[in-house]
Amino acid sequence: MTQELGLIMRAEIEEVPAVFMRIKNHVRGMIDQISQLDLNAIDSVILVGRGTSDNAALYLKYLIETKIGIPCGLASPSVVTVYGTKLRYKNVLVIALSQSGQSPDLVGYCAAAREGGATVLAMTNDPESPLAKTSHCHLYLNAGPEKAVAATKSYSAELLVSRILVAHWEGKSVGLDEIIEQTKLNLLRMPFIKSVSEAFDYSPGLTTMGRGFSYANAHEAALKIQETVKIPVASFSSADYLHGPISSLHSGSRVLFLAPVGVAESSMSSTVARIREITSHIYWIGSGFSRKEEEIYLGGSIGLSEVDAVIADSVLLQSLALSLAIASGKDPDAPIGLAKVTKTL
Repeated sequence: MTQELGLIMRAEIEEVPAVFMRIKNHVRGMIDQISQLDLNAIDSVILVGRGTSDNAALYLKYLIETKIGIPCGLASPSVVTVYGTKLRYKNVLVIALSQSGQSPDLVGYCAAAREGGATVLAMTNDPESPLAKTSHCHLYLNAGPEKAVAATKSYSAELLVSRILVAHWEGKSVGLDEIIEQTKLNLLRMPFIKSVSEAFDYSPGLTTMGRGFSYANAHEAALKIQETVKIPVASFSSADYLHGPISSLHSGSRVLFLAPVGVAESSMSSTVARIREITSHIYWIGSGFSRKEEEIYLGGSIGLSEVDAVIADSVLLQSLALSLAIASGKDPDAPIGLAKVTKTL
């Protein structure tokens, strides 16, 4: 009997609401840890991560810049690990995101940042990891053991913990119950996503696209599909796409838009209109944009703010990657050529 593909990845996607509930149950302790940091003294933020965690950092970047209003950039760890730069990071908060907390380049960068005067906060799924021990403050993702090579529940957890961090920083709270409920409803779309995936022809090319808070999910959707289906996928901001990349689009191209509830249609309308002139093969995750009848809606949160919908909608892009891999006969639990923990220098 042939073993069913993707059993582990599917189970971990379906576990996301339970992960969110564990985070909710530990949110008081998390806030107590954050409160020990002098966030009022922070003038800028640097985010550091790799792969999936780097995509989650894009979401955190938008949160910090829109809600706190201070500069926030993405680190290049090789500045320290390859070039040996001595950092001068007074009044800088460095936030490291990592499922394992094991990668030497992230640990080395955070150690150098701390030595240079930075406050270091880490989000990992292992409180005993080297990255957790390098930080002033560690926020545990509460995702539990993640066995599938393609990270799913840890990505969703990074989004939610990021949301809690910034909400506390600005003196607000998060509607955790509403996010959990919408995530559960999104998981009910898995059978439909499976049926779409079985007829999905990605050979003419696939592009994922979002803007603002959904930019992170656009990148993560591309990464998940690349990891599990083993095909090249391009991901763009819908604003950047018109500045050159659209020239590669043709009538057979497939385009996946990440457009959560709350996203302003005006921010994407010119890109969508131009793409519709070229291809009709358009798919949507998120309920924030008017769709044509022939375009395929994979699902999306209702009644949440844009920043919260991105979190709940993350399980939809994960479900799509899972289903596309299985439909192509590949095992998304253990993609050839990938390891669960990648240690870059």
